[in-house]
Amino acid sequence: MEKDKSIALLVCYYGTFPWCFNYFIHSCKYNPTIDFFIITDETIDAKMLPGNVKHIYKTINDINLLATEKLGFEINLTSAYPYKLSEFKQAYGLIFSELLIGYDFWGQCDIDVIFGNIRDFITNEILENYDLISVRPEWVPGCFFLFKNSLKMNTLFLKGKDYKKAFTNAEYLNFDETCYSHNEFKAGKTYKEINTDIESMMHVIQKMEAENYIKPFFDFFMIEGLPGKLRWENGRMFYKNRYEILLYHLIYLKNIYIPKRKINYIPDNFTISPAKIYHNTKSKIVINEF
Repeated sequence: MEKDKSIALLVCYYGTFPWCFNYFIHSCKYNPTIDFFIITDETIDAKMLPGNVKHIYKTINDINLLATEKLGFEINLTSAYPYKLSEFKQAYGLIFSELLIGYDFWGQCDIDVIFGNIRDFITNEILENYDLISVRPEWVPGCFFLFKNSLKMNTLFLKGKDYKKAFTNAEYLNFDETCYSHNEFKAGKTYKEINTDIESMMHVIQKMEAENYIKPFFDFFMIEGLPGKLRWENGRMFYKNRYEILLYHLIYLKNIYIPKRKINYIPDNFTISPAKIYHNTKSKIVINEF
């Protein structure tokens, strides 16, 4: 049997973990051949995490020092606006290179996602033939992507003319995705047709693909919004009981649905409506609270 290519997923999160964090961790557990590194200044008891999830304690100042060293210019992230760290997602391969030694691929993911079976979609054949994997066809979403762990890909962001401007600007500019030009990319326009204040990573990726410098893979493996009709069962996610998906992004649901009580268990199957998550209480898997 062919050995799976190794994958490490990085999460950088600063602030109190949201209620959906338990669901994220539970879904990570069902992807045991993938390693997850949670980089945060929050305290997490290691006993609460499955074996493939590692807690890396770093303060915002630690990140500033590390990013400044790796990028070669001063980075000044603040605890008052930690979301700015999202700007750096495609630079994580360089900034956190020591964590990624020995892995074939690395990626970034957010904690407001619930995974299905990742390797059902990200197969060895795909990993063998592509440098970059996107779970949306129109742009590379910040909630999840994979890069080949190579110097070329870990420094791909340097091919953009505005990365330094993006990293040093006090405001979040959406450099990691499209510089807020999602609708234009979704409409099928190319990077040459889309003018933005800065050149986003999607501009860079399309430009480098056109020059045959990289070979990206784009497909539609995720769902976000409030579609309802989602079911998670034993590590797999289904939509309308017909389509298996790699992940559901709770970008809106995490704010609409606030559980009345702390979640102290996650069942091995649950359903997600447009308004809340329903547990099947006949079958429970007890987990520790965070």
